[in-house]
Amino acid sequence: MSPRLAFALDAVHRAGRATLPYFQTGTATEMKADATPVTVADRTAERIVREAIAKAYPGESILGEEEGGAFDAADRWVLDPIDGTKSFVAGVPLYATLLSYEVDQVPVVGACYFPALDEMLYAEAGAGAFFNGRPCRVSTKTDLAQTTICVAGHRGLDKRGLTDGFVRIARQVMATRSWCDAYGHALVATGRVEAMVEPAVSRWDVSPIELIVREACGRYTSLAGKPGIHDDALSSNGLLHDWILETLGGEPR
Repeated sequence: MSPRLAFALDAVHRAGRATLPYFQTGTATEMKADATPVTVADRTAERIVREAIAKAYPGESILGEEEGGAFDAADRWVLDPIDGTKSFVAGVPLYATLLSYEVDQVPVVGACYFPALDEMLYAEAGAGAFFNGRPCRVSTKTDLAQTTICVAGHRGLDKRGLTDGFVRIARQVMATRSWCDAYGHALVATGRVEAMVEPAVSRWDVSPIELIVREACGRYTSLAGKPGIHDDALSSNGLLHDWILETLGGEPR
């Protein structure tokens, strides 16, 4: 494990644990300009990580959801203090603290901590993916009748004109579930579901996730099938990836 990965694990753990005193306690919620919620827990967790980076890696660039920062930097830390704030404010424990380090805007270290579950998922380029310290990888299922597909939310599908396509998928698989945000992708990387469809993402939502899924031997693309990080996402076990892309956008095979 590299020093950067060890640092990232410690930082997301400390920041994530700092959110728990605010969880399921009726913490006040504000609405940002983009109509998404934010709480003192989000801001506290981001400040903890930023201060840790400034101490351990002074002068390095940071891009974070709440405080902005290095949108154009090639090498940078990318931070989401609470991915899944809507889950957090609803008292649902499927939220995460995310941190990655990118080189030439490609993630090479990624950490994803679920504080309310006390689960840690992480990866480093070329070294595999790990779940709570043990190697993890995507599932090998190809029989649609045995597969589960996650989706971030139905409103996002509707805005993108993907509702009909997702219904076609739902008719053919064992189950679809809205286990959203980083948790859906984590389920893919650990082989518990076969795919996660996310119609709208920001970079801080998925920078560590893209690396983790790839290192777990899965596939991560945009919903147009482009590799890398874009403004929407599909992660999968790789075996169903093309079928999902085709079925979302057109008639199934």
